[in-house]
Amino acid sequence: MVCIIIVQTVDRSIFESYDCVMRSERVVVVGGGVGGLVTAALLAHAGAEVLVLERAARVGGKMRQVHPSGRAVDAGPTVLTMRWVFEELFEALGTTLDKHLQLTPASLLARHAWATPGGAPQQLDLFADLERSAEAIGAFAGPGEAEGYRRFCAYARRIYATVEQPFLRSQRPTLGSTLAIARELGVSALLGIDGHRTVWKALGDFFRDARLRQLFGRYATYCGSSPFLAPATLNVIAHVERDGVWLVEGGMYQVAAALAGLVESAGGTIRVGAHVEEILIDRGRASGVRLADGERIAAGAVVLNGDAEALARGFFGEAASSAGAAPKERSLSAITWALAAETRGFPLARHNVFFSSKYEPEFRQIFEKGEVPTEPTVYVCAQDRDDHGDFPGGAERLLVLVNAPARGDRNPLRPAEVAACETRCFDLLSRSGLHVSRDPSTTVVTTPTDFSRLFPATGGALYGAASHGMTSPFSRAGSRTKIPGLYLTGGSAHPGAGVPMVALSGKLAAASALADLASTGRSRTAATPGGTPTSSATTGATRSA
Repeated sequence: MVCIIIVQTVDRSIFESYDCVMRSERVVVVGGGVGGLVTAALLAHAGAEVLVLERAARVGGKMRQVHPSGRAVDAGPTVLTMRWVFEELFEALGTTLDKHLQLTPASLLARHAWATPGGAPQQLDLFADLERSAEAIGAFAGPGEAEGYRRFCAYARRIYATVEQPFLRSQRPTLGSTLAIARELGVSALLGIDGHRTVWKALGDFFRDARLRQLFGRYATYCGSSPFLAPATLNVIAHVERDGVWLVEGGMYQVAAALAGLVESAGGTIRVGAHVEEILIDRGRASGVRLADGERIAAGAVVLNGDAEALARGFFGEAASSAGAAPKERSLSAITWALAAETRGFPLARHNVFFSSKYEPEFRQIFEKGEVPTEPTVYVCAQDRDDHGDFPGGAERLLVLVNAPARGDRNPLRPAEVAACETRCFDLLSRSGLHVSRDPSTTVVTTPTDFSRLFPATGGALYGAASHGMTSPFSRAGSRTKIPGLYLTGGSAHPGAGVPMVALSGKLAAASALADLASTGRSRTAATPGGTPTSSATTGATRSA
């Protein structure tokens, strides 16, 4: 059986109940991405002495910004879904989401286009409102396809309803826990989550029009996978998106900034420019870290907000390598162009997808041949556009993205390959009616090699392991590793990639560390009756925004 989106909510009282024990413990969080910041904020709020060590000059991890022409462009995640994850998180931290972030619900989810030879592009909008989307699909492809969309929405909603309680709010699944849940749910419910066939195969039950199968198959790429290989359970992502997409005032980076502020307001410390070279292991247990400059920092627990493959390949020392695991297959990487430019022709919305006419070969080239697609599908995020596609005019901030193989560390793309991909990418946009007056000298280009440099040992994979095959839910690492006191959070850990999922992995890591530290803390206290547990000497950490 298969379920890809598997998460756990964290009861605020769990963190409060161990406050007295946690005050004696230091936790080092390696990496200041969303998962690490969530873990740090929760543990600091529970009373732990928390130190976040971030190698880059700013926190955020994959939630990053670049500055073409001096203007901030979100160059990582561009979509926020599952608002309830953040509402629960901020409540657990003693505040509310609305006090820290201004979110606006999007009524227009995305605009989709297909180039036509010598004619106007075909265009289809999807909306948060089901019937409005059905009407648009009916006008685009006929009433039969509109009815197919309604049936597809009901199907995706049933998958969500089936997995929500036993999977969405549980720990990482094991074979034993899955079998137990299987007995409880019954055969019909298990067949209903549709893990035995692929996304593409299942979509054929609802849509005859190949363009619509392309559109809904693209949701598999949201976790870095191919719709021709990923289990159909991933069709649940369509329901999650229709349940709510939110625009963040000031850009997606504000989410990371808000989390960093919560870490510090809870008493945690953030150090940027701090490169952790080794996770220290003492008597089989994580005991701290060593920085590249030789500084050693002792800790009762270490949380790695990084890729599990980096551990396995020894990027944090040989002693810690047994705690990691290399994926059987890496997820998608990307080539991105961040720029500010004037546009004309195609009426851009906030989120736009321009589809390739060679969809299956696109994924075969990436996953089977390790090649940049001959004709890639192109995503354009027009970051100055509002929910209606309006913007002030002039040069607008764009993030243009195509999928690429995660080979940045093993067989880096040659400059000629990147240049050829750029030509094909903007040619497709032009053939679809979108003309971009861009200046290559002020465009920030990021390749799989750049992503691999930013996120070591990934080859540029942006989503951890690819979610291919029925056993993919079991392939991701859990929050606890094989080494006591060492925990994982981030897109390579359970429950997976995507901003809300990574935030949930941070909750899981915090809950695991909290429970284990409280247990060991009580043991130490019991061993020295009347004594007061004390932490080891602190370092001269500096606080940074």
